[in-house]
Amino acid sequence: MEAEIVVVGAGPAGAMTAMDLAQRGHDVILIDRHDFPRDKICGDAVPAHAIEQMWSHGMRDVVANEVDKGHFHVVRSMRLVSPHGHAAEADFHLGAMGAHSVVAPRIYLDAALQRHAVASGARFVIGQAQEPILENGYVTGVRVRVDKEDKEIRGKMVVAADGVTSVIARALRPAQDEPQDGHRAVAIRAYIEDMELVKDQIEFFLYKGILPGYAWVFPISDSEANIGLGMRLDKFRGLKGNLKDMLGYFLEIPDVKKRLRRGGVMREVRSWQLNFGSQDIQRAFNGALFVGDAAGLINPLTGGGIDNALTAGVLAGQTIHEAFSAHDFSREQLKIYETRVDDEMRRSMRNSYFFQRWLLRFPFIIDILIKRMGADSSFAQTFMSKL
Repeated sequence: MEAEIVVVGAGPAGAMTAMDLAQRGHDVILIDRHDFPRDKICGDAVPAHAIEQMWSHGMRDVVANEVDKGHFHVVRSMRLVSPHGHAAEADFHLGAMGAHSVVAPRIYLDAALQRHAVASGARFVIGQAQEPILENGYVTGVRVRVDKEDKEIRGKMVVAADGVTSVIARALRPAQDEPQDGHRAVAIRAYIEDMELVKDQIEFFLYKGILPGYAWVFPISDSEANIGLGMRLDKFRGLKGNLKDMLGYFLEIPDVKKRLRRGGVMREVRSWQLNFGSQDIQRAFNGALFVGDAAGLINPLTGGGIDNALTAGVLAGQTIHEAFSAHDFSREQLKIYETRVDDEMRRSMRNSYFFQRWLLRFPFIIDILIKRMGADSSFAQTFMSKL
């Protein structure tokens, strides 16, 4: 099996990469070990800019249809709660093209992106990637387990979009690029149906036990929410207890417990790890690029990754298209992708990582900051727009 480009992983980053390249006229194979729809553990928050990237690739009607079906839940404001119970609220800004932010369970979001990538011309293959094929210092394809058979899928370019445990990234990245605990997080997510929710509002709870992480309540309907918490991996390793117990403790916080109608019945409780974008790593190789979680593009402060995943997919598409025009798939040609990723994300990543470390060292300032935001809505909106 052969194509111009082989994309491994059909989550948001991989689907967007395949979609972008197919719309530019390239022959693309998109591989994932699962058929769609399938669930993925996530907080499910999708900012307006991410929605507009989908619009820009012909998905405006797709998004509208998902909203109409109740699969994407529009959110218009956010609320921050400090360790001592101070609260601040602010409305979300619309995107540059007028989009709202949404909460979109990944079972719906990823399926919509994957379907549109295929509709754009990408060929979808269900298979488990085993390892990259290396020849003369270049990645020239992927060995994949398909229908219980080992196959080679060849391409001029391979894109690693196979997540935080990427087999492609593990095989290619230098030893010094191994993720460090201070640049990683661990999180847990559940869905809950019996909680009183503030209409169209997402909530963040910052409290002593998990700083500089946070717990969240993100509504996916008028009566159901994605709840969870996340924190830095190095801090978690120093604590006693497990994530599920910590999530149970979150539900005992008075501001949360009083809103549980039946005591807090959770379903689909799952945990996962994330790699922050604050660690400098190589993302371009001879014949290969890394995108999404395989590239470590999670925001260190918010834990959000969908917008950066879609952005990386578009930047990878642009870079690969240029490489085909130049008939050059060397790292020298492709490293402009790293520059573009840095230009789009580096400042935000560094600022978020600095603020995260600041919160870890001076947690008492959170109360002061949120108390001020609660008294000054314009300050709150300005501050929250940076999250």
